[in-house]
Amino acid sequence: MIQNFSKSILKMVPKWVQYHVVHRNEIIFYVYPEYLIPFLLFLRDHVNTQYKICADLTAVDYPSRKARFEVVYNLLSVQYNSRIRIKTCVDEMTSIESSSSVYSGNAWFEREVWDMFGIFFANHPDLRRILTDYGFQGHPLRKDFPLSGYKEVRYDDSEKRVVTESIECSQEFRFFEFDSPWEQIEKTS
Repeated sequence: MIQNFSKSILKMVPKWVQYHVVHRNEIIFYVYPEYLIPFLLFLRDHVNTQYKICADLTAVDYPSRKARFEVVYNLLSVQYNSRIRIKTCVDEMTSIESSSSVYSGNAWFEREVWDMFGIFFANHPDLRRILTDYGFQGHPLRKDFPLSGYKEVRYDDSEKRVVTESIECSQEFRFFEFDSPWEQIEKTS
């Protein structure tokens, strides 16, 4: 049944979809970025789909790929009790059209994806950082972002203010013994 549903969607909008995957009763459509908004409108408004809710919007970083990011939309149809996943792939220089005109709640999701991954959403009503500070450098969920970050922010009690400093990482040479501590006890017999 799911196979038939995915094939019927492909027959209606064949030029918008790169390919689709059906795995464990879940449909995933990979859509060309330029056709993302028309495809979302189609899924929201068509009588046989009725995906009126975007439950989540996120991204995944694959630094080794040419199109580094997958932007993922998880849609829900209450009418048909069905879920569908839409993915589109972009590189770090390409922007995606904002889907906040289709699903108004996506404005918040897109701000988070912009802040954490650096994916730019064109025609977004208020695209600014949402989880990090305004002066924050970089995008923390990218795979190439350093684990310790670039700056340390702390409260300095002597200055009675928040201080931002560059991070200096130094680690002493350590020798680890992987022997069990119980093996070092002498046996008495």
